Amino acid sequence: MTYCVAVRVDQGLVMLSDTRTNAGMDNIARFRKSFTYSVAGERAITLMCSGNLSITQGVKAMLGRAIKDSQLDPDIESILNCATMHRVAQLVGDAMCEMQHHYRSTIEMQGSGADASILVAGQRRGGKQRLYLVYSAGNFIEATEDTPFFQIGEHKYGKPILDRIVRRETTLEDATKAVLVSMDSTLRSNLSVGMPLDLTVIERDQFDFRVRTRIEADNEEFQLLSLGWSAALRKGFEDLPNVLG
Repeated sequence: MTYCVAVRVDQGLVMLSDTRTNAGMDNIARFRKSFTYSVAGERAITLMCSGNLSITQGVKAMLGRAIKDSQLDPDIESILNCATMHRVAQLVGDAMCEMQHHYRSTIEMQGSGADASILVAGQRRGGKQRLYLVYSAGNFIEATEDTPFFQIGEHKYGKPILDRIVRRETTLEDATKAVLVSMDSTLRSNLSVGMPLDLTVIERDQFDFRVRTRIEADNEEFQLLSLGWSAALRKGFEDLPNVLG
């Protein structure tokens, strides 16, 4: 399984994913689920994937091939030269739809699930920052002021902190802290989600990555955040009034 979370606030976009996949308790592996694309000073895009790995890797391969072909022929459309972020989401959705069309029935005949989903986040020069959730069918929805974050994979453990903290006016620093706490809560409660983590931050109107890093299990800052959150929860619990009188 996996857990990916993306937040859109006024100051920018924050994306975080784990790297664990499993096909049973005795078949656990590590695969990157977060991928970045950029044209310096023009656009920065992050994709995060969940679900059937062969489907999402196929989608990524199709997008990458279009990028390479467009370098030889500018008339070929890719996520790095298309007109809008909405069109980026459409291209991702089209690739998803094609992969599902070719392989879904065969995958399901073997007893496996073919469902997959992809988060698309980024900004291009001349446009606003955008966050989309692309479904298996290739259709997608966009994050709004009322719903400023999306999660895919094992989302239930990390959702409460996001519901309580994340608003459009939340600072980029607090949004980053919130997604890290969200991931820490998921790591503690679900063995199918695991380190290391891939963190990407895009600051509004910069068209580049402010942060693009891998967080390993021994990362001191993440460990301090995890310990601090645990201590804060214990203190808050101890301060609650007794209900038995």
